[in-house]
Amino acid sequence: QVQLVESGGGLVQAGGSLRLSCAASGRTFSTYNMGWFRQAPGKEREFVAVISYSGIVKYYGDSVKGRFTISRDNAKNTVRLQMNSLKPEDTAVYYCAIPQTLNGYSLARTYDYWGQGTQVTVSS
Repeated sequence: QVQLVESGGGLVQAGGSLRLSCAASGRTFSTYNMGWFRQAPGKEREFVAVISYSGIVKYYGDSVKGRFTISRDNAKNTVRLQMNSLKPEDTAVYYCAIPQTLNGYSLARTYDYWGQGTQVTVSS
């Protein structure tokens, strides 16, 4: 029913920046909380950030606080993840996802819909 498409991934040197975007289908985007997860080979899926449908409430994973910023544009059905001061350990596939609510926002099982992912590679 809902389709999510991530874009903006790529190769960047440590200390650099990237901006990821997620486009959602449908007319109900403004009612969705939106989140980002990432997963590196051999590692479990890790919570990155989430934003409430209003854009007022935001939460970040400890490993990205102060470096990443989540935002949204409901008029364009998009959510953005600005990533600064990138580190090699940020290398992963990044996924856009929609949770049922903000309760349990850091748990992957809370999320009902997922995009296909976009690769971010940070070189040293």
